[in-house]
Amino acid sequence: QVQLVESGGGLVQAGGSLRLSCVASGIIFTIGDMGWYRQAPGKQRELVAAITSGDYTTYADSVKGRFTISRDNGKKTVYLQMNSLKPEDTAIYYCTVDRMTTNRGHQYNIWGQGTQVTVSS
Repeated sequence: QVQLVESGGGLVQAGGSLRLSCVASGIIFTIGDMGWYRQAPGKQRELVAAITSGDYTTYADSVKGRFTISRDNGKKTVYLQMNSLKPEDTAIYYCTVDRMTTNRGHQYNIWGQGTQVTVSS
């Protein structure tokens, strides 16, 4: 069974940094576009950053210049480097993949369980 497992969340002071990781486990042959979303209490889930299979990246305006998304296909991992963190970055961060080719065929719209990021002022 394919799953995504995030790690790297935690509590950090404003101005600090965190690096999130998301590893895809299972028998996986190809991974499509990967991304990070976040959801703060009382708010809708929003896209933070995304990276295509060709390494094209997009970012939410609120994180441009502070966050960097990258991927390592050999390790089946996507990263989110978060610098200059602000209290408004506090949220649960979710990893997602739009499509995977696995030993059980194609799987779509896969989500991780989320990791909490808390930024104190």
